[in-house]
Amino acid sequence: MKVVIVGGVAGGMSAATRLRRLAEHAEIVVLERGGYVSFANCGLPYHVGGVIPERDDLLLQSPEGLRERFGLDVRVRHEALGIDRTERRVRVRDLTTGSEYTEDYDTLILSPGAGPVVPPVPGAERALTLRDIDDLDRLTSALRGNRDGATAMTADGAGKAVVVGAGFIGVEVAENLRHRGIEVTMIELADQVLAPLDPEMAAPVADRLRAGGVRLRLGVQINAIDDDGVELSDGDRVPAGTVVMAIGVRPETALARAAGLEIGERGGIVVDEHMRTSDADIFAVGDAVEKRDAVGGTPALIALANLANRQGRIAADAICGLKNTVRPAVGTAVVSVFGLTVAATGWNEKRLRAVGRPYRVIHTHGSSHAGYYPGARPLALKLLVDPDTDAVLGAQVVGEDGAERRIDVLATAMAGGLAASELIQLELAYAPQYGSAKDPVNMLGYVADNLRAGTSRTVQWHELAALAADGARPVDVRSEREFAAGAIPGAINIPLDRLRDRIDQLPDGDLVVYCKGGQRAYNALRILTQHGRTAVNLDGGYLTWSAGTGAASAT
Repeated sequence: MKVVIVGGVAGGMSAATRLRRLAEHAEIVVLERGGYVSFANCGLPYHVGGVIPERDDLLLQSPEGLRERFGLDVRVRHEALGIDRTERRVRVRDLTTGSEYTEDYDTLILSPGAGPVVPPVPGAERALTLRDIDDLDRLTSALRGNRDGATAMTADGAGKAVVVGAGFIGVEVAENLRHRGIEVTMIELADQVLAPLDPEMAAPVADRLRAGGVRLRLGVQINAIDDDGVELSDGDRVPAGTVVMAIGVRPETALARAAGLEIGERGGIVVDEHMRTSDADIFAVGDAVEKRDAVGGTPALIALANLANRQGRIAADAICGLKNTVRPAVGTAVVSVFGLTVAATGWNEKRLRAVGRPYRVIHTHGSSHAGYYPGARPLALKLLVDPDTDAVLGAQVVGEDGAERRIDVLATAMAGGLAASELIQLELAYAPQYGSAKDPVNMLGYVADNLRAGTSRTVQWHELAALAADGARPVDVRSEREFAAGAIPGAINIPLDRLRDRIDQLPDGDLVVYCKGGQRAYNALRILTQHGRTAVNLDGGYLTWSAGTGAASAT
């Protein structure tokens, strides 16, 4: 058996090494267009900032090492130019010598990855990207010149950089440029950073970026790049010696398309649950293929290294007769932003609203571990729930400590099909320095169960203004000191512990009760409803309302 793999890194190399473990006598050839077949692409931004000081630490395997350990024939700087499906043959160019040859195969695996999106604006060729080691070398070289002004576009741009795109890669690059002492302006067409988050969850991330010295320009795009920097759609100019494009990635499907393989509606290669393409002898894995979305059941493009690794293994299994299949993807992701951990899984509220799917929202504010134990840090959590089935549709967690742990639990709950109210039953590791007896994930379950049972009713931060306009009155049940430090306009303050004695002082009509994060307000809601009042709890309390309205006003 001879298997040819086009493309290395996560998907291709996972397939190659799994194949070798399953088929000792197979001939395995890996064709890699770049100069490095196995490297830590997720670590690239951190070498830019010096967090990972040694470039060689990013190089995980060499062709020589892969030959010695796995018996693989790895050829770097070799580009696959075309596929003859009838003859089962790949046309290859050696990029070092320029010579071309053909390589026969019994089975072919495509792992071409995804390329960075660079908008067709004047001067786009001046911009840099960060997807591989060659990109890294170009960027670090440019930054060395930018620092001393030797190769900056102009003297005005020396020591300054523009990052286009405020997604996961963009914020990582921006932070690491700041670590190098570079002045950074981030340009984002959307009205918020980190599109997988909803606005109220993204607001503290934007605040952290600004606190780290990153200048944010939201709601604008670049029109041109020139010697002085960039020109924006609102007419402003931003001086920069370096411009980094981090808008996103697009599947590399030219080879597959030219070969007549099926390309899906999202622009990726169509594969089945075994990673087989429309040609039975060709498999495809990684960022170039369409995944099945776990929430919507529809095709999706999700560029994540863990999915690529898993798909490479499943393709190898299928080639060797094993029947493992790929699961639908929830797109779990995490990023660090100047010490703030930001994590998400599944769908966000914006996406659910856009497709008209019913959903229920839960915001909670907890702590990374028991509050009485030193060092506890705040955690903001958001859960999206199907109101009919109680299924978890998505989640977001933001905090300095413990966010990644909670999102992993929630992603696992989604994979296991747990209902939102069943989060109560999860037995999570507890000691005061690690968590709470009622973990923040359990607390999401308690709230979900109350909403499902009808013992609580909530409204969202963006619904409050309309309710107030219709005559509903906000009631703040925090302490008088908290109220004096900041409150929702028009609210009256009756601390929770005095509410029973002062119910008669409340105005007639509907009430919206709130506290800092929602828990005291829930207690107030139970008191009020059992005294015959019509009331709802402002989900997430003053913290969520402040973040949401602050994000709206910032744009």
